Amino acid sequence: MPDNQEIDVLILRQLARQPHTTQREFAKLLSVSLGRVNYCINALLDKGWIKAQNFKRSDKKLAYAYLLTPEGLENKARITASFLQRKRAEYDALRAEIEQLSAEIEVEDAPKALLPDAEQNA
Repeated sequence: MPDNQEIDVLILRQLARQPHTTQREFAKLLSVSLGRVNYCINALLDKGWIKAQNFKRSDKKLAYAYLLTPEGLENKARITASFLQRKRAEYDALRAEIEQLSAEIEVEDAPKALLPDAEQNA
């Protein structure tokens, strides 16, 4: 499950591409609850990183467009860099664990490879 910083990064990146993304679309895209998306968007609004603008949809209902502010653009770059650094560290740790597990499997399977075929199948 993504943490709030990850959700913030993903929301800011999506809004830079598509400002008319709805909270429901964010919830589906991020696989989190609508309430959590609402909480994160309100936090971004409170920080001044995004602003909400009303507009009428084609079905005559009001909707919001969330627009990045200049401060939001600056912070998007900063937290995206931090997020990328964290993901690289996670990747490096995962790769090291995979290598360790692979080595353990090779060591455990090595004695079996030395046995004659009849004993391996027993």
